[in-house]
Amino acid sequence: QVQLVASGGGLVQTGGSLRLSCAASGRTLSSYSMAWFRQAPGKEREFVAGISWSGANTYYTDSVKGRFTISRDNAKNTVYLQMNNLKPEDTALYYCGATYFGSPRPGSKYDYWGQGTQVTVSS
Repeated sequence: QVQLVASGGGLVQTGGSLRLSCAASGRTLSSYSMAWFRQAPGKEREFVAGISWSGANTYYTDSVKGRFTISRDNAKNTVYLQMNNLKPEDTALYYCGATYFGSPRPGSKYDYWGQGTQVTVSS
């Protein structure tokens, strides 16, 4: 069993930055590919970024490319999402998912989910 705890959200102005963290306990994350998703009120859940279990491959939705960076530190059992140049449309509940040796893409099956951290970008 893997427990995921997302943190780092908050209120920021347009153009600001935040770094989200997804810390795991229970098992090492080194066997799991990880992804960040987000869901805004009234909208469907959206894939944001993913990173393979080795860290060799990363994936981003088009709207965040060049602004967001996903990374991982397996020694700390933590995955990060650095978000720069934030826009009001980035406002959402962000949460992380883990897929055992899977591909960290939108349609993959995720075995574990974190509880989410709120990101609010004011205009």
